[in-house]
Amino acid sequence: MKRFWKDDAVGAEPGGWGIRLDSRPVRTPARAALVVPSEALANAIAGEWSSVEDTVDPRAMPLTGLANAAVDRVAPDMDAFAADLAQYAQSDLICYRAAGPQALVAVQSTAWDALLGWARRRYDVDFAVTEGVLHVDQPQATIDRLTHAVEALDGFQLAGLSPLVTIGGSLVAALAVLEKAITAQQAWDSVSIDERWQVEQWGADEEALAAIESRKRDFFAAASFLVLLDA
Repeated sequence: MKRFWKDDAVGAEPGGWGIRLDSRPVRTPARAALVVPSEALANAIAGEWSSVEDTVDPRAMPLTGLANAAVDRVAPDMDAFAADLAQYAQSDLICYRAAGPQALVAVQSTAWDALLGWARRRYDVDFAVTEGVLHVDQPQATIDRLTHAVEALDGFQLAGLSPLVTIGGSLVAALAVLEKAITAQQAWDSVSIDERWQVEQWGADEEALAAIESRKRDFFAAASFLVLLDA
């Protein structure tokens, strides 16, 4: 889509805040009105539209994309969307540790034990931790309580949480970001330990590095989305 508007503006709408391009309200791909819960998020989304020079590039507008997802994808069936994310409680990245080398084991333990410790205190749960990638069952109480934490979120929170979980592979780290227990940078440093270790040891080609950077951008955009919801 080519840029057709001269000005953008944010204004109160029923249920939240909307964005207008000249006199036209911004709509989702499914043609629903794009109304978000916070003025700060609406202003940030308006900033993405304001930054368009000639042609709209969705990849350069991650906040708009997440808001669209909240309205078009999450809201119609929040229970199913929440259930998909909650499944990560059964196979959280930070419960699966390397057997070696010892330097990698130490880095994982330092970062991941701290996250598990936070989750134990926050949700009164415990975790089964193992070496390798073979599945280990988590206590049912842990699954139930983390599932409840996800199911208690609204549609916009779920939309923002989703990339943190799916990109990082850790529901615990994503919830820690949501609850402001750690920063987005701390979360990324934790969930990308294995990737960064491989790059440091063996190097990576430009395509692999570009893929990592793309995932990192999406991860940080989702974290920003969650912050703006509460701003």
